[in-house]
Amino acid sequence: MFDNLSDKLDKALHLLKGHGKITDVNVADTLKEVRRALLDADVNFKIAKDFTTRVKEKAIGENVLTTLQPGQLMVKIVKDELTELMGGDATGINLSGNPTVILMSGLQGSGKTTFSGKLANFLKTKKNKKPLLVACDIYRPAAINQLHVVGGQIGVEVYSEPENKNPVEIAQNAIKHAKANGFNVVIVDTAGRLAVDEEMMNEIANVHKAIEPHETLFVVDAMTGQDAVNTAKAFNDRLNFDGVILTKLDGDTRGGAAISIKSVVNKPIKFIGTGEKMEAIDVFYPNRMADRILGMGDVVSLVERAQEQYDEEEARKLQKKIAKNEFGFDDFLAQIQQIKKMGNMKDLVGMIPGAGKALKDVEIEDDAFKHIEAIIQSMTPAERSKPSLIDVKRKTRIAKGSGTKIEQVNQLMKQFDQMSKMMKMMQGGGGKNMMKAMAGMKGGMPKM
Repeated sequence: MFDNLSDKLDKALHLLKGHGKITDVNVADTLKEVRRALLDADVNFKIAKDFTTRVKEKAIGENVLTTLQPGQLMVKIVKDELTELMGGDATGINLSGNPTVILMSGLQGSGKTTFSGKLANFLKTKKNKKPLLVACDIYRPAAINQLHVVGGQIGVEVYSEPENKNPVEIAQNAIKHAKANGFNVVIVDTAGRLAVDEEMMNEIANVHKAIEPHETLFVVDAMTGQDAVNTAKAFNDRLNFDGVILTKLDGDTRGGAAISIKSVVNKPIKFIGTGEKMEAIDVFYPNRMADRILGMGDVVSLVERAQEQYDEEEARKLQKKIAKNEFGFDDFLAQIQQIKKMGNMKDLVGMIPGAGKALKDVEIEDDAFKHIEAIIQSMTPAERSKPSLIDVKRKTRIAKGSGTKIEQVNQLMKQFDQMSKMMKMMQGGGGKNMMKAMAGMKGGMPKM
Protein backbone atom coordinates (compact mmCIF):
# COMPACT_ATOMS: atom_id res chain seq x y z
CA MET A 1 0.00 0.00 0.00
CA PHE A 2 1.63 3.28 -1.18
CA ASP A 3 5.06 1.60 -1.22
CA ASN A 4 6.37 3.72 -4.10
CA LEU A 5 5.09 6.99 -2.63
CA SER A 6 6.45 6.13 0.82
CA ASP A 7 9.88 5.37 -0.62
CA LYS A 8 10.06 8.63 -2.58
CA LEU A 9 8.83 10.78 0.31
CA ASP A 10 11.40 9.12 2.57
CA LYS A 11 14.18 10.04 0.13
CA ALA A 12 12.85 13.59 -0.21
CA LEU A 13 12.68 14.19 3.54
CA HIS A 14 16.11 12.58 3.95
CA LEU A 15 17.60 15.64 2.20
CA LEU A 16 17.19 17.66 5.42
CA LYS A 17 19.03 15.10 7.54
CA GLY A 18 22.20 16.51 9.00
CA HIS A 19 21.20 20.16 8.51
CA GLY A 20 21.37 22.25 11.66
CA LYS A 21 18.46 24.48 10.70
CA ILE A 22 15.69 24.95 8.16
CA THR A 23 16.44 27.51 5.43
CA ASP A 24 14.72 28.66 2.24
CA VAL A 25 17.28 26.75 0.20
CA ASN A 26 17.15 23.32 1.87
CA VAL A 27 13.35 23.48 2.24
CA ALA A 28 13.00 24.32 -1.46
CA ASP A 29 15.14 21.31 -2.44
CA THR A 30 13.19 19.00 -0.14
CA LEU A 31 9.75 20.19 -1.24
CA LYS A 32 10.70 19.95 -4.90
CA GLU A 33 11.22 16.22 -4.34
CA VAL A 34 8.05 15.95 -2.22
CA ARG A 35 6.02 17.54 -5.04
CA ARG A 36 7.63 15.18 -7.55
CA ALA A 37 6.76 12.19 -5.34
CA LEU A 38 3.11 13.30 -5.14
CA LEU A 39 2.88 13.84 -8.90
CA ASP A 40 4.37 10.38 -9.51
CA ALA A 41 1.64 9.01 -7.22
CA ASP A 42 -0.91 10.56 -9.61
CA VAL A 43 -1.90 13.42 -7.31
CA ASN A 44 -3.40 16.39 -9.16
CA PHE A 45 -0.74 19.03 -9.97
CA LYS A 46 -2.60 21.92 -8.30
CA ILE A 47 -3.20 19.85 -5.15
CA ALA A 48 0.48 18.85 -5.01
CA LYS A 49 1.60 22.46 -5.53
CA ASP A 50 -0.78 23.85 -2.89
CA PHE A 51 0.31 21.10 -0.49
CA THR A 52 4.03 21.92 -0.77
CA THR A 53 3.29 25.66 -0.50
CA ARG A 54 1.49 25.12 2.83
CA VAL A 55 4.29 22.89 4.10
CA LYS A 56 6.90 25.51 3.19
CA GLU A 57 4.97 28.30 4.94
CA LYS A 58 4.75 26.23 8.13
CA ALA A 59 8.35 25.01 7.97
CA ILE A 60 9.89 28.47 7.47
CA GLY A 61 7.75 29.87 10.25
CA GLU A 62 8.71 27.17 12.76
CA ASN A 63 11.49 27.37 15.28
CA VAL A 64 13.18 24.00 15.49
CA LEU A 65 12.86 22.66 19.01
CA THR A 66 16.03 21.50 20.71
CA THR A 67 14.63 17.96 20.81
CA LEU A 68 13.96 17.92 17.04
CA GLN A 69 16.20 17.89 14.00
CA PRO A 70 15.01 19.84 10.93
CA GLY A 71 14.28 16.55 9.17
CA GLN A 72 12.09 15.39 12.05
CA LEU A 73 10.21 18.68 12.10
CA MET A 74 9.60 18.47 8.36
CA VAL A 75 8.25 14.91 8.71
CA LYS A 76 5.81 16.16 11.38
CA ILE A 77 4.62 19.05 9.21
CA VAL A 78 4.21 16.82 6.13
CA LYS A 79 2.32 14.26 8.23
CA ASP A 80 -0.05 16.91 9.60
CA GLU A 81 -0.69 18.34 6.13
CA LEU A 82 -1.24 14.88 4.62
CA THR A 83 -3.75 14.15 7.38
CA GLU A 84 -5.67 17.35 6.63
CA LEU A 85 -5.52 16.75 2.88
CA MET A 86 -7.11 13.31 3.33
CA GLY A 87 -9.89 14.61 5.57
CA GLY A 88 -8.51 15.34 9.03
CA ASP A 89 -10.73 13.21 11.25
CA ALA A 90 -12.38 9.85 10.54
CA THR A 91 -16.04 10.18 9.51
CA GLY A 92 -18.53 7.55 10.62
CA ILE A 93 -21.43 6.14 8.64
CA ASN A 94 -24.95 7.47 9.28
CA LEU A 95 -27.08 4.68 10.80
CA SER A 96 -29.93 6.83 12.09
CA GLY A 97 -32.77 5.44 9.98
CA ASN A 98 -35.11 2.54 10.74
CA PRO A 99 -34.25 0.96 8.45
CA THR A 100 -31.13 2.86 7.44
CA VAL A 101 -30.98 2.94 3.64
CA ILE A 102 -27.50 2.97 2.06
CA LEU A 103 -27.15 3.51 -1.70
CA MET A 104 -23.97 2.20 -3.35
CA SER A 105 -22.81 3.96 -6.53
CA GLY A 106 -19.79 3.68 -8.80
CA LEU A 107 -18.42 2.44 -12.09
CA GLN A 108 -18.45 -1.17 -13.25
CA GLY A 109 -15.36 -2.99 -12.02
CA SER A 110 -14.85 -0.74 -9.01
CA GLY A 111 -15.66 -3.58 -6.62
CA LYS A 112 -19.08 -2.19 -5.69
CA THR A 113 -20.93 -5.51 -5.35
CA THR A 114 -18.15 -7.15 -3.33
CA PHE A 115 -17.86 -4.12 -1.07
CA SER A 116 -21.62 -4.08 -0.52
CA GLY A 117 -21.12 -7.53 1.01
CA LYS A 118 -18.12 -6.38 3.05
CA LEU A 119 -20.12 -3.44 4.39
CA ALA A 120 -23.05 -5.72 5.27
CA ASN A 121 -20.65 -8.06 7.07
CA PHE A 122 -19.03 -5.12 8.90
CA LEU A 123 -22.40 -3.77 10.08
CA LYS A 124 -23.55 -7.26 11.09
CA THR A 125 -20.44 -8.24 13.07
CA LYS A 126 -19.17 -4.88 14.36
CA LYS A 127 -22.37 -2.85 14.74
CA ASN A 128 -24.79 -5.66 15.63
CA LYS A 129 -27.12 -4.75 12.74
CA LYS A 130 -29.41 -6.93 10.64
CA PRO A 131 -28.63 -5.87 7.04
CA LEU A 132 -30.48 -6.67 3.82
CA LEU A 133 -28.59 -6.63 0.51
CA VAL A 134 -30.58 -5.47 -2.52
CA ALA A 135 -29.69 -6.43 -6.11
CA CYS A 136 -30.52 -3.46 -8.34
CA ASP A 137 -27.91 -4.14 -11.03
CA ILE A 138 -30.22 -5.43 -13.75
CA TYR A 139 -27.74 -5.15 -16.63
CA ARG A 140 -24.43 -6.84 -15.82
CA PRO A 141 -24.54 -10.61 -16.50
CA ALA A 142 -24.62 -12.64 -13.28
CA ALA A 143 -24.66 -9.51 -11.09
CA ILE A 144 -27.70 -10.71 -9.13
CA ASN A 145 -26.19 -14.17 -8.73
CA GLN A 146 -22.88 -12.62 -7.55
CA LEU A 147 -24.67 -10.71 -4.79
CA HIS A 148 -26.49 -13.88 -3.71
CA VAL A 149 -23.15 -15.70 -3.50
CA VAL A 150 -21.65 -12.86 -1.44
CA GLY A 151 -24.71 -12.82 0.83
CA GLY A 152 -24.44 -16.58 1.32
CA GLN A 153 -20.79 -16.26 2.38
CA ILE A 154 -21.60 -13.83 5.18
CA GLY A 155 -25.05 -15.10 6.15
CA VAL A 156 -26.94 -12.00 4.97
CA GLU A 157 -30.26 -12.16 3.06
CA VAL A 158 -30.33 -10.79 -0.49
CA TYR A 159 -33.49 -9.26 -1.98
CA SER A 160 -33.83 -9.53 -5.76
CA GLU A 161 -36.50 -9.53 -8.46
CA PRO A 162 -34.85 -11.12 -11.54
CA GLU A 163 -37.88 -10.55 -13.75
CA ASN A 164 -38.27 -6.89 -12.80
CA LYS A 165 -36.22 -4.51 -14.95
CA ASN A 166 -37.08 -1.38 -12.99
CA PRO A 167 -34.39 -0.68 -10.35
CA VAL A 168 -36.55 2.02 -8.70
CA GLU A 169 -39.37 -0.48 -8.04
CA ILE A 170 -36.92 -3.15 -6.84
CA ALA A 171 -35.37 -0.74 -4.34
CA GLN A 172 -38.76 0.48 -3.07
CA ASN A 173 -40.06 -3.08 -2.70
CA ALA A 174 -36.89 -4.09 -0.86
CA ILE A 175 -37.37 -1.33 1.70
CA LYS A 176 -40.96 -2.50 2.28
CA HIS A 177 -39.65 -6.06 2.70
CA ALA A 178 -37.04 -4.81 5.20
CA LYS A 179 -39.64 -2.99 7.30
CA ALA A 180 -41.93 -6.03 7.34
CA ASN A 181 -39.17 -8.47 8.33
CA GLY A 182 -37.13 -6.61 10.94
CA PHE A 183 -34.11 -5.56 8.86
CA ASN A 184 -32.57 -2.34 10.20
CA VAL A 185 -30.11 -1.65 7.34
CA VAL A 186 -30.81 -1.84 3.60
CA ILE A 187 -27.77 -1.78 1.27
CA VAL A 188 -28.78 -1.11 -2.35
CA ASP A 189 -26.25 -2.30 -4.94
CA THR A 190 -26.86 -0.34 -8.14
CA ALA A 191 -25.70 -0.89 -11.72
CA GLY A 192 -22.37 0.41 -12.93
CA ARG A 193 -21.07 1.14 -16.41
CA LEU A 194 -17.63 1.04 -17.99
CA ALA A 195 -17.67 4.83 -18.19
CA VAL A 196 -19.78 7.72 -16.96
CA ASP A 197 -22.80 8.12 -19.25
CA GLU A 198 -26.04 10.06 -19.09
CA GLU A 199 -28.30 6.99 -19.04
CA MET A 200 -26.54 5.56 -15.99
CA MET A 201 -26.55 8.91 -14.21
CA ASN A 202 -30.28 9.41 -14.83
CA GLU A 203 -31.10 5.90 -13.59
CA ILE A 204 -29.16 6.14 -10.34
CA ALA A 205 -30.46 9.69 -9.79
CA ASN A 206 -34.02 8.32 -10.09
CA VAL A 207 -33.29 5.54 -7.57
CA HIS A 208 -31.71 8.10 -5.25
CA LYS A 209 -34.72 10.41 -5.47
CA ALA A 210 -37.23 7.57 -4.96
CA ILE A 211 -35.71 5.96 -1.86
CA GLU A 212 -34.08 9.04 -0.24
CA PRO A 213 -31.13 7.11 1.28
CA HIS A 214 -29.67 8.09 4.62
CA GLU A 215 -26.22 7.44 3.20
CA THR A 216 -25.04 7.54 -0.43
CA LEU A 217 -21.58 6.08 -0.93
CA PHE A 218 -19.37 6.28 -4.00
CA VAL A 219 -17.17 3.21 -4.55
CA VAL A 220 -13.97 3.76 -6.48
CA ASP A 221 -11.01 1.59 -7.45
CA ALA A 222 -7.95 3.24 -5.87
CA MET A 223 -5.71 1.81 -8.60
CA THR A 224 -7.29 4.08 -11.24
CA GLY A 225 -5.50 7.08 -9.72
CA GLN A 226 -6.48 10.52 -11.02
CA ASP A 227 -9.27 9.02 -13.17
CA ALA A 228 -10.93 7.94 -9.92
CA VAL A 229 -10.99 11.55 -8.73
CA ASN A 230 -12.52 12.79 -12.00
CA THR A 231 -15.22 10.09 -11.86
CA ALA A 232 -15.98 10.97 -8.24
CA LYS A 233 -16.56 14.59 -9.25
CA ALA A 234 -18.99 13.55 -12.01
CA PHE A 235 -20.99 11.37 -9.62
CA ASN A 236 -20.98 13.97 -6.86
CA ASP A 237 -22.33 16.64 -9.21
CA ARG A 238 -25.42 14.46 -9.77
CA LEU A 239 -25.86 12.60 -6.47
CA ASN A 240 -24.20 14.84 -3.89
CA PHE A 241 -23.01 11.65 -2.18
CA ASP A 242 -22.05 11.49 1.50
CA GLY A 243 -18.76 9.65 1.36
CA VAL A 244 -16.21 7.69 -0.63
CA ILE A 245 -15.12 4.05 -0.41
CA LEU A 246 -11.68 3.22 -1.80
CA THR A 247 -11.27 -0.39 -2.89
CA LYS A 248 -8.17 -2.41 -3.85
CA LEU A 249 -5.82 -0.46 -1.60
CA ASP A 250 -3.93 -3.72 -1.10
CA GLY A 251 -2.80 -3.59 -4.73
CA ASP A 252 0.20 -1.76 -6.17
CA THR A 253 -1.64 1.54 -6.04
CA ARG A 254 0.06 4.91 -6.47
CA GLY A 255 -2.16 6.51 -3.86
CA GLY A 256 -3.26 9.59 -5.81
CA ALA A 257 -6.96 8.91 -5.32
CA ALA A 258 -6.70 8.59 -1.53
CA ILE A 259 -4.72 11.82 -1.27
CA SER A 260 -6.64 13.93 -3.81
CA ILE A 261 -10.28 12.89 -3.63
CA LYS A 262 -11.28 14.76 -0.44
CA SER A 263 -9.82 17.99 -1.77
CA VAL A 264 -11.69 17.72 -5.10
CA VAL A 265 -15.19 16.66 -4.00
CA ASN A 266 -15.03 17.83 -0.36
CA LYS A 267 -16.49 14.51 0.80
CA PRO A 268 -14.75 12.21 3.29
CA ILE A 269 -13.30 8.78 2.57
CA LYS A 270 -15.29 6.58 4.97
CA PHE A 271 -14.03 3.06 4.31
CA ILE A 272 -11.20 1.30 2.50
CA GLY A 273 -10.96 -2.20 1.08
CA THR A 274 -7.69 -3.93 1.94
CA GLY A 275 -8.04 -7.42 0.45
CA GLU A 276 -10.32 -9.99 -1.11
CA LYS A 277 -11.80 -11.50 2.06
CA MET A 278 -15.16 -10.30 3.38
CA GLU A 279 -13.41 -9.09 6.55
CA ALA A 280 -10.99 -6.91 4.55
CA ILE A 281 -12.68 -3.59 5.30
CA ASP A 282 -11.35 -0.77 7.48
CA VAL A 283 -12.72 2.56 8.63
CA PHE A 284 -10.54 5.23 7.00
CA TYR A 285 -8.44 7.20 9.50
CA PRO A 286 -6.54 10.01 7.70
CA ASN A 287 -3.96 10.36 10.49
CA ARG A 288 -3.20 6.63 10.52
CA MET A 289 -2.90 6.56 6.72
CA ALA A 290 -0.51 9.52 6.84
CA ASP A 291 1.62 7.60 9.35
CA ARG A 292 1.73 4.61 7.03
CA ILE A 293 2.57 6.68 3.96
CA LEU A 294 5.52 8.17 5.87
CA GLY A 295 6.69 4.74 7.04
CA MET A 296 5.65 5.22 10.68
CA GLY A 297 3.38 2.17 10.77
CA ASP A 298 -0.08 2.01 12.33
CA VAL A 299 0.15 0.43 15.76
CA VAL A 300 -3.33 1.55 16.83
CA SER A 301 -5.02 -0.34 13.96
CA LEU A 302 -2.81 -3.36 14.63
CA VAL A 303 -3.86 -3.39 18.29
CA GLU A 304 -7.54 -2.97 17.35
CA ARG A 305 -7.36 -5.97 15.03
CA ALA A 306 -5.72 -8.00 17.80
CA GLN A 307 -8.49 -6.97 20.21
CA GLU A 308 -11.14 -8.16 17.74
CA GLN A 309 -9.60 -11.64 17.61
CA TYR A 310 -8.75 -11.88 21.32
CA ASP A 311 -10.83 -14.39 23.26
CA GLU A 312 -10.47 -14.02 27.04
CA GLU A 313 -11.73 -17.52 27.85
CA GLU A 314 -9.31 -19.11 25.38
CA ALA A 315 -6.49 -16.99 26.80
CA ARG A 316 -7.24 -18.29 30.32
CA LYS A 317 -7.13 -21.89 29.08
CA LEU A 318 -3.86 -21.20 27.28
CA GLN A 319 -2.41 -19.60 30.41
CA LYS A 320 -3.11 -22.75 32.40
CA LYS A 321 -1.52 -24.93 29.71
CA ILE A 322 1.61 -22.80 29.67
CA ALA A 323 1.82 -22.91 33.47
CA LYS A 324 1.63 -26.72 33.36
CA ASN A 325 4.08 -26.91 30.45
CA GLU A 326 1.30 -28.44 28.28
CA PHE A 327 1.48 -25.92 25.42
CA GLY A 328 1.29 -28.03 22.24
CA PHE A 329 1.15 -27.72 18.47
CA ASP A 330 -2.67 -27.54 18.48
CA ASP A 331 -2.36 -24.39 20.60
CA PHE A 332 0.37 -23.08 18.30
CA LEU A 333 -1.90 -23.67 15.29
CA ALA A 334 -4.77 -21.86 17.04
CA GLN A 335 -2.52 -18.83 17.57
CA ILE A 336 -1.63 -18.83 13.85
CA GLN A 337 -5.33 -18.95 12.93
CA GLN A 338 -5.97 -15.91 15.13
CA ILE A 339 -3.17 -13.97 13.45
CA LYS A 340 -4.48 -14.90 9.99
CA LYS A 341 -7.92 -13.55 10.89
CA MET A 342 -6.35 -10.14 11.54
CA GLY A 343 -5.75 -9.62 7.81
CA ASN A 344 -3.24 -10.28 5.05
CA MET A 345 0.36 -10.51 6.21
CA LYS A 346 1.74 -7.69 4.05
CA ASP A 347 -0.85 -5.30 5.47
CA LEU A 348 -0.09 -6.36 9.04
CA VAL A 349 3.66 -5.95 8.55
CA GLY A 350 3.04 -2.46 7.15
CA MET A 351 1.41 -1.50 10.47
CA ILE A 352 4.60 -2.17 12.43
CA PRO A 353 6.74 1.00 12.59
CA GLY A 354 9.85 0.60 10.44
CA ALA A 355 8.98 -2.92 9.29
CA GLY A 356 7.49 -1.84 5.97
CA LYS A 357 10.70 -0.03 5.01
CA ALA A 358 12.96 -2.82 6.28
CA LEU A 359 11.03 -5.48 4.34
CA LYS A 360 10.07 -3.44 1.27
CA ASP A 361 11.87 -5.83 -1.12
CA VAL A 362 10.64 -8.96 0.65
CA GLU A 363 7.57 -10.61 -0.86
CA ILE A 364 5.18 -11.55 1.94
CA GLU A 365 2.57 -14.02 0.76
CA ASP A 366 -0.88 -14.39 2.31
CA ASP A 367 -0.19 -18.11 2.66
CA ALA A 368 3.05 -17.54 4.57
CA PHE A 369 1.92 -20.06 7.21
CA LYS A 370 0.90 -22.83 4.82
CA HIS A 371 4.07 -24.94 5.34
CA ILE A 372 3.77 -24.66 9.13
CA GLU A 373 0.09 -25.64 8.98
CA ALA A 374 0.86 -28.59 6.69
CA ILE A 375 3.59 -29.87 9.04
CA ILE A 376 1.39 -29.60 12.14
CA GLN A 377 -1.57 -31.23 10.40
CA SER A 378 0.68 -34.16 9.41
CA MET A 379 1.36 -34.91 13.07
CA THR A 380 -0.73 -37.37 15.07
CA PRO A 381 -2.95 -36.00 17.88
CA ALA A 382 -0.46 -37.44 20.39
CA GLU A 383 2.47 -35.69 18.70
CA ARG A 384 0.64 -32.37 18.60
CA SER A 385 -0.22 -32.51 22.31
CA LYS A 386 3.20 -33.84 23.37
CA PRO A 387 5.94 -32.58 20.97
CA SER A 388 8.67 -34.37 22.95
CA LEU A 389 7.45 -37.61 21.31
CA ILE A 390 8.73 -36.47 17.90
CA ASP A 391 11.98 -38.26 17.17
CA VAL A 392 13.97 -38.53 13.91
CA LYS A 393 11.78 -41.34 12.54
CA ARG A 394 8.59 -39.36 13.23
CA LYS A 395 10.10 -36.20 11.70
CA THR A 396 10.83 -38.12 8.49
CA ARG A 397 7.21 -39.31 8.34
CA ILE A 398 5.86 -35.82 9.08
CA ALA A 399 8.05 -34.28 6.36
CA LYS A 400 6.78 -36.78 3.78
CA GLY A 401 3.17 -36.33 4.85
CA SER A 402 3.34 -32.52 4.63
CA GLY A 403 5.34 -32.34 1.40
CA THR A 404 8.18 -30.52 3.14
CA LYS A 405 11.84 -31.26 3.93
CA ILE A 406 13.05 -32.64 7.24
CA GLU A 407 15.08 -29.42 7.67
CA GLN A 408 11.80 -27.46 7.66
CA VAL A 409 10.34 -29.78 10.31
CA ASN A 410 13.49 -29.31 12.43
CA GLN A 411 13.24 -25.55 12.01
CA LEU A 412 9.60 -25.54 13.12
CA MET A 413 10.46 -27.71 16.14
CA LYS A 414 13.21 -25.27 17.09
CA GLN A 415 10.92 -22.22 16.67
CA PHE A 416 8.20 -23.94 18.65
CA ASP A 417 10.63 -24.71 21.47
CA GLN A 418 11.84 -21.09 21.56
CA MET A 419 8.25 -19.80 21.54
CA SER A 420 7.27 -22.17 24.36
CA LYS A 421 10.18 -20.91 26.49
CA MET A 422 9.34 -17.29 25.70
CA MET A 423 5.68 -17.76 26.63
CA LYS A 424 6.73 -19.51 29.83
CA MET A 425 8.88 -16.47 30.69
CA MET A 426 6.00 -14.12 29.86
CA GLN A 427 3.79 -16.25 32.09
CA GLY A 428 6.20 -15.84 34.94
CA GLY A 429 6.22 -12.09 34.44
CA GLY A 430 2.44 -11.86 34.52
CA GLY A 431 1.88 -11.92 30.72
CA LYS A 432 -0.32 -14.40 28.91
CA ASN A 433 0.48 -14.48 25.21
CA MET A 434 1.14 -12.22 22.27
CA MET A 435 -2.55 -11.74 21.46
CA LYS A 436 -3.33 -10.97 25.10
CA ALA A 437 -0.51 -8.45 25.34
CA MET A 438 -1.56 -6.65 22.16
CA ALA A 439 -5.23 -6.67 23.09
CA GLY A 440 -4.45 -5.04 26.42
CA MET A 441 -2.71 -2.04 24.86
CA LYS A 442 -5.85 0.00 24.27
CA GLY A 443 -3.90 3.26 24.22
CA GLY A 444 -1.36 1.98 21.72
CA MET A 445 2.25 1.12 22.42
CA PRO A 446 3.41 1.99 25.96
CA LYS A 447 5.82 4.93 26.21
CA MET A 448 9.47 4.05 26.58
